[in-house]
Amino acid sequence: MARLRRLRHFWTIPIPMITEAMRRILLSIMKILVSGALLYFALRKANFSDLTSRIDITSLFWIGLAIIVTFLQVFIGALRWREICADCAAPLTTTQAMRFNLIGSFFNQTLPSAIGGDAVRLWLLARTGAGWRAATYSVFVDRAVGLIALATIVVASLPWSYKLIEDPAGRSALLFVGFAALAAGVCFLILGRLPWPWLKRWWGTQHFYACSVIANRLIFSRDHGATLALLSLLIHVLAAVIAWCVARSIAAPVSLEQVLQLVPPVMLITMIPLSIAGWGIREASMGLAFGYAGLATSEGVNVSLLFGAVYFIVGAFGGLIWIFSAEKAAQGILPIAIPDDGHV
Repeated sequence: MARLRRLRHFWTIPIPMITEAMRRILLSIMKILVSGALLYFALRKANFSDLTSRIDITSLFWIGLAIIVTFLQVFIGALRWREICADCAAPLTTTQAMRFNLIGSFFNQTLPSAIGGDAVRLWLLARTGAGWRAATYSVFVDRAVGLIALATIVVASLPWSYKLIEDPAGRSALLFVGFAALAAGVCFLILGRLPWPWLKRWWGTQHFYACSVIANRLIFSRDHGATLALLSLLIHVLAAVIAWCVARSIAAPVSLEQVLQLVPPVMLITMIPLSIAGWGIREASMGLAFGYAGLATSEGVNVSLLFGAVYFIVGAFGGLIWIFSAEKAAQGILPIAIPDDGHV
């Protein structure tokens, strides 16, 4: 009888919910397979015995420094998100933003997506009373501002990158990645300046349009524009500093100047949500970047592995915060659609 009741309950579940669940499962499986395949190709020539033999007491100092810098990067990201939340009518304190960012970093490492932490961040923010729409817009705009800033850095540093990367294929790849991402960001900003009324009403564009309006208002604002630009620049520079610290931990023959030129394009590629926390994509991209720059490909893979390990450790701290937080006890699920609870 119990089995019969379970079967009866299953058939009462709406078909769209079953389809959405299957879609998410298939996407998760695909991302796991992509991560596994890319990790295999990136690590098949890696010498783990050589890597472990190069880690000593001095290495622990540099890895510890990388962890500290990563916490600083999370804090700078919290400050940027707080600025954006204020404009989205979703006020957030610095402490809350830092807590939510750390918890998000934990879920970025555990959920089968590079943006799983963003979904958790918007859920946490919505529970503060901000509302689903304002929370979703703030997280989306935060991501968009970060992407635009990173693409701008990659394109602006091309003259120096071309001096480092002499391989024609490497130059072409760098050119394509930088300008494609920048073009996507510019198109997103242009969307919010178009005068067509249907953009505000049609379900397929209204939310993107609203986010674009917010992004334009923030980026070109006298009050927020310079602050967002500075915070975004610091976030991406700190990512390069983290990579340099882990490179120093294994005495990899790469300078800070070289890392500053190689890491931003790799981070830009890693933002593509095709793998688990960027694993696989980051290792393959870092190995190629080092190879194109005339450095050892294996060193790029080693640096990427330690880079990912540092983020995993920081994410573990976020997991502890989540375990002992009041939000963990709350019941509910992340929304599939954005409820219409007001306008931003």
